[in-house]
Amino acid sequence: MSGQSITDRIAAAQHSMTGSAISKAVCKATTHEVSGPKKKHLDYLIYCTNEMNVNVPQLADTLFERTTNSSWVVVFKALITTHHIMMYGNERFIQYLASRNTLFNLNNFLDKGALQGYDMSTFIRRYSRYLNEKALSYRLVAVDFTKMKRGIDGVMRTMNTEKLIKTLPIIQNQLDALLDFQPNELTNGVINAAFMLLFKDSIRLFAAYNEGVINLLEKYFDMKKNQCKDALDIYKKFLYRMTKLSEFLKVAEQVGIDQGDIPDLTQAPSSLLEALEQHLASLEGKKTKELSADNRANTLSNAVSSLSNTGMSFSFSSSRMDEKEKQQALEEEQARLQALKVGYDALGDLLKPTVTVHTQAPVMAPHTGSKLLASDLDSSLANLVGSELSLHVFACRSDMQWTQPGEKKLTGGTNWQSKTMSSTTAWSPAPAPMAFPMTTPQVPVYGMVPPQLGQMGGVPVMTQPPMLYNQPVLRPTNPFTTIPGAQMQFM
Repeated sequence: MSGQSITDRIAAAQHSMTGSAISKAVCKATTHEVSGPKKKHLDYLIYCTNEMNVNVPQLADTLFERTTNSSWVVVFKALITTHHIMMYGNERFIQYLASRNTLFNLNNFLDKGALQGYDMSTFIRRYSRYLNEKALSYRLVAVDFTKMKRGIDGVMRTMNTEKLIKTLPIIQNQLDALLDFQPNELTNGVINAAFMLLFKDSIRLFAAYNEGVINLLEKYFDMKKNQCKDALDIYKKFLYRMTKLSEFLKVAEQVGIDQGDIPDLTQAPSSLLEALEQHLASLEGKKTKELSADNRANTLSNAVSSLSNTGMSFSFSSSRMDEKEKQQALEEEQARLQALKVGYDALGDLLKPTVTVHTQAPVMAPHTGSKLLASDLDSSLANLVGSELSLHVFACRSDMQWTQPGEKKLTGGTNWQSKTMSSTTAWSPAPAPMAFPMTTPQVPVYGMVPPQLGQMGGVPVMTQPPMLYNQPVLRPTNPFTTIPGAQMQFM
């Protein structure tokens, strides 16, 4: 199965007719084509989340609707599109997802009728669970762990003990859902696109997790008994997740991710775990051999140093990925601008008109009713300019003059006369009425040469006799009333 299906094309056409650009972009990003969503559609959806007049709930609901499709390709790509917008879109998108009671209900999804349907359905269920956990984490702490500030003065390093003990389990649950994806191999472009997003999230999420554990260890020996018990349990789970993450990163090596983008995991010394357990036992009143203060401080220092190296490696990998994304976006933008520039130059040469000044009016062939279509754009523009010049020269010819020298010149009407008639015409106070039916004088139309006077389409026009009045009077204001003292005679 490759390419867009008939269903995809019909759905896109329906959204085009209804004028829903967002629905059309979602439809095109989640086609039946076995490949990741196209970047141009994802970029448009990200742009929409940054526009205040865009309805974010409508965008999210459209994505949820696509996950009800029976095809694993459409559902998988809808999840990928949602994950991509959560990572790179405006924060109000993930805020809306966190405010919903339910998100993706795909625990029982199974596509039995397609190639790779069974295998891909398993990963769809795992992927949807991770996205649910990601939105739930934002609801609980009002922050995206993959975007929070990191470093010595970061959020997790400066968090107090009580809040730290509550926050770290939330990160653990999200990381567990991510590491459960764990594909053995990436067999198509759809799962490959999903894994790349999960890989980036795993680097940033574990970096925040690691900094929180460092902060926890630094405060461990000053905690109360209940806090030490919770902190020890968190640290044991942390060691287990480091092992699972190393297996997850091995898959990244197999799919061709740059070795420099894969961070190094440095395990903390095992002696630290023993020191933590002995300290908790002493707080519980158990008789154990506790390390001296110097040994304990030395062990803690070594562990924090090892975890700090791991954190630096993850932070470097995250920064490098961010720089690559920025560089890639910059190169794509430059390529688009270059393409637009080339297209503009080509059209500029084509659309540049050439105006030829004529010393005399060009002789135009009589209109025969045939099509006057130009073979290309240049000839069309030339004909247009030539017609305009013809009209201008025709209006300025010396053999055409006006009966009243001081009157405003017009392009046509009853005052237009040829040179063959009398050069001067007596001008009466009231215009001489004409007999009915009146013939409308031919007015020159744009791009046409008016026929000679007395010729209408090649047929001589008979001069109509004038109407006669017994005495000259002024016309009344109301044209529909009778003229007192005036009689009208038709010849």
